[in-house]
Amino acid sequence: MSKLQENITKLDGLLARFREGGILNRVAGQDVAGSGGFFANTSPVDKSMICDVAHGTAADIDAAAKAAKAAFADWRDMPALERKKILIRIAEGIEARAEEIALCECWDTGQAWRFMSKAALRGAENFRYFADQVTAARDGKHLQSPTLMNITTRTPIGPIGVITPWNTPFMLSTWKIAPALAAGCTVVHKPAEASPLSARLLVEIAEEAGLPPGVLNTVNGFGEDAGKALTEHKDIKAIAFVGESRTGSMITKQGADTLKRVHLELGGKNPVIVFDDADLERALDAVIFMIYSINGERCTSSSRLLVQETIREEFEAKLVARVNNIKVGHPLDPDTEIGPLISEEHFTKVTSYFDIAKEDGATIAAGGETVGDAGYFVRPTLFTDANNQMRIAREEIFGPVLTSIPFGTEEEALEIANDTDYGLTGYVWTNDLTRALRFTDKLEAGMIWVNSENVRHLPTPFGGVKASGIGRDGGDWSFEFYMEQKHVGFATGQHKISRLGV
Repeated sequence: MSKLQENITKLDGLLARFREGGILNRVAGQDVAGSGGFFANTSPVDKSMICDVAHGTAADIDAAAKAAKAAFADWRDMPALERKKILIRIAEGIEARAEEIALCECWDTGQAWRFMSKAALRGAENFRYFADQVTAARDGKHLQSPTLMNITTRTPIGPIGVITPWNTPFMLSTWKIAPALAAGCTVVHKPAEASPLSARLLVEIAEEAGLPPGVLNTVNGFGEDAGKALTEHKDIKAIAFVGESRTGSMITKQGADTLKRVHLELGGKNPVIVFDDADLERALDAVIFMIYSINGERCTSSSRLLVQETIREEFEAKLVARVNNIKVGHPLDPDTEIGPLISEEHFTKVTSYFDIAKEDGATIAAGGETVGDAGYFVRPTLFTDANNQMRIAREEIFGPVLTSIPFGTEEEALEIANDTDYGLTGYVWTNDLTRALRFTDKLEAGMIWVNSENVRHLPTPFGGVKASGIGRDGGDWSFEFYMEQKHVGFATGQHKISRLGV
């Protein structure tokens, strides 16, 4: 039996319970049907039915928010070491079920096994990392003044709404939920309607690890009903969202009436700038990895290649050869590098840019076509002869599509790189240290890597500028969002107090 067939067989067994009973909402430790009935969840691999999913609406969000509110005080006040132990057990549970999570997520999202098998383990790393921060999360400062001993501390803000996307749903859910729980917050989680499987697995693992009922609640549904209700609910004190910029703007408006704190991890049109003094073979590897891995469906993908004119022809020729060699196939095949896009709607959007590129006057140097008709497969695509004013250079395509733009000087490269509404990441390839320092200082992006692809280090801040987001995740930056600062001043003597009305 091939590894592909072995994975398919395992998956079939794992999905049997969902085919029979569907995916229900989980509120206060209980399975709950959606007040809107059910909606169908299908696989992008072959468009087949996976299972029914509870359609949560405002009523379900209200129940979940009330459960999170009821559970908040006990979870907030639980000794830090006890909460830490629970988070570590969640990490252990994720590791024990990592294969199950990866198989289900491949089938649910179309992502390739080679990436999803690692994504589940990264979720465990998130829980372990934030578990280690629990005991110090509320630590503050001692700030002496002439008349007061000033002490600061941090307290959890309260029930949190977490809205996660469909591209790497399990890992991104843990990226938000782990620090929220570590801070002492309770959570209402609305996963993307296109990828509900792994969210169900996460809440199961958490409760099996000893997480008290109501601390993590999951409500499935759509943005226009469940999502909107979550962002507007008075008991939800903050919203952590990962998704597109337009939706982030809507969430900000919806949360305004209840003065919600928002953390928005949004889209990008990220540049990778390759200068002619770079290590071109390593740069080539990184350029390809950062746009064609994860099906190109990631916010940090380097979707604009800015390549110096002196090396452009050679670099693009090598790029075309490599892109044409990328294997598109079944996501459960370990050899597959690109699987199908998430849905028919997204497939239609991505493939529409093939015609847009031609209308813009660009060249389709590789790809630009679909693969088969069983699922939502497209060939990895490269556009050349492009400039930064074309739609293919300005709009977030969010697929395995790269636009190559030439530049002459460092000043021109910086101007092109910054000429975008977005500012999530940037990648710079040069062996000139002074240039790297100068260029990164002026590059408008929340995160920049020099001579590297995106390599995450959990204590560092993650987030963007401009239309790419508000706020930072990672390390202590996460706690700054999920917690409130509190100051207490103790008089150290009998300082003069102004007397009125004497």
